[in-house]
Amino acid sequence: MSLVKKIKTLCDEKKVTFAEVERKIGISNGQIRRWDNVSPKSETLNKVADYFDVSTDYLLGRSDKKRYYDLTEKDEKDIQIKLEEMINGLNSKDGYAAFDGQILDDMDEEDKELLISALENSLKVAKRVAKQKFTPKKYR
Repeated sequence: MSLVKKIKTLCDEKKVTFAEVERKIGISNGQIRRWDNVSPKSETLNKVADYFDVSTDYLLGRSDKKRYYDLTEKDEKDIQIKLEEMINGLNSKDGYAAFDGQILDDMDEEDKELLISALENSLKVAKRVAKQKFTPKKYR
């Protein structure tokens, strides 16, 4: 997908026009459309990437990840491993439970699903926030 098409897709997602983006980032009217034939300056490309909160690599087609802090397959696998550990900890008498008993075995199926889903979402949010907060600038 070309740079202009990617920006058009991002504009559609955000419900803005090229003209609005150009005004917001301070470039001349019609500049984005010209990028089909002429390469943009790196500063201008960075402004567009910042506006849409995506990486320049994504805009240029070098990466499918929109943001540097998006979760990778490895992150997803790590989360599933940690989730499994947490579930096992809830089921054991020596685990996370502060009282004698097995938490998940005493719950009905719907409550189990809700708890597991909440734990998984919490782990994903925590991973994303950690990547945003602790990724060095040179790797963003």
